[in-house]
Amino acid sequence: MATYKEILGTAVQNFSSDPPSPDTGQVWYNSTTGQFKYKDVITAGAWATGGSLNTARGLFGGAGTQTAALTFGGDANPPYPAGLKGETESYNGTTWTELNNLNTARSVLTGVGATNTAALAFGGFVFAPVTAPVANTENWNGTSWTSVTSLNQARQLPGGAGTNTAALAFGGEGPPPIGKTGSTESWNGTSWTTSPATMNTARFAMGSCGATNTAALAFGGAEPAPLYADTEIWNGTSWTEVNNLNTARSYLSGAGTNTAALGFGGTIPPARSAATETWNGTSWSSVNSMNTARSGLAVEGPGTNTAALAVGGFTPTLTGATEEWDAPYSATETITTTT
Repeated sequence: MATYKEILGTAVQNFSSDPPSPDTGQVWYNSTTGQFKYKDVITAGAWATGGSLNTARGLFGGAGTQTAALTFGGDANPPYPAGLKGETESYNGTTWTELNNLNTARSVLTGVGATNTAALAFGGFVFAPVTAPVANTENWNGTSWTSVTSLNQARQLPGGAGTNTAALAFGGEGPPPIGKTGSTESWNGTSWTTSPATMNTARFAMGSCGATNTAALAFGGAEPAPLYADTEIWNGTSWTEVNNLNTARSYLSGAGTNTAALGFGGTIPPARSAATETWNGTSWSSVNSMNTARSGLAVEGPGTNTAALAVGGFTPTLTGATEEWDAPYSATETITTTT
């Protein structure tokens, strides 16, 4: 049998403490603890602490990737309307930086975008000039927001998918007497077009994701009661019901595509949830939970099902904390030896 040195060309090294950046598969001896250790790859995925927002808030829009993310708008708690925010912040994988605000401060909006330099914000709720859901749409060019053509239907807490040139808005809650809705609108970079196809289950406060306006995923939500675990896939023409979440909840977040998604957080009254589930295009699997249970994160969060961000929200108190999801991820393991 080949020895460790014959395989790797070096003997097991002796350290007084664990090396700061070991290679995956590396084995070493920690002389202080008297333990052999190695760097392993864990396929299940896990959440780790990232940098905090400058302005703690929830119920905001999000876009981008884990290392190039954008958050905008949101709710910073009563008193209203001062609690509504237009703040925009960009994440570089380590810290959040404040940028130019939305033109219309609002909460319970949705955002989409592949990067932190090109995003779309739509829908939401304002208190002036009237207290109601809005149809406002704004485009982000990496520096500032520009007001563009509004949604055909004003709505708060909608789902979203796509980019700033090919987006999808669906579900949500319209002003009275509309209430909950399953209507779907597609954005072509200039205007919104209402689809004749609606969601099978009208709802709001769902998780959502999708790379384009022709491929989206919607899951969870409320109407306002009961909570939903229902999952639906959009193929560009119609919605199809597929396998449910394992844990029904509302005000959760999603990341990824309609064939490889991540759903996390949410509300299961009266508590918040830390539950995390992965979608493989057919079914949901429960994986490692977030470190902090929370709800009211971005409806479509930045990232993918292997590298995502959980940002802000309510724990139930307001937080600006960020957690980073990585799957697979590396961890230091201890080797159990016998004499």
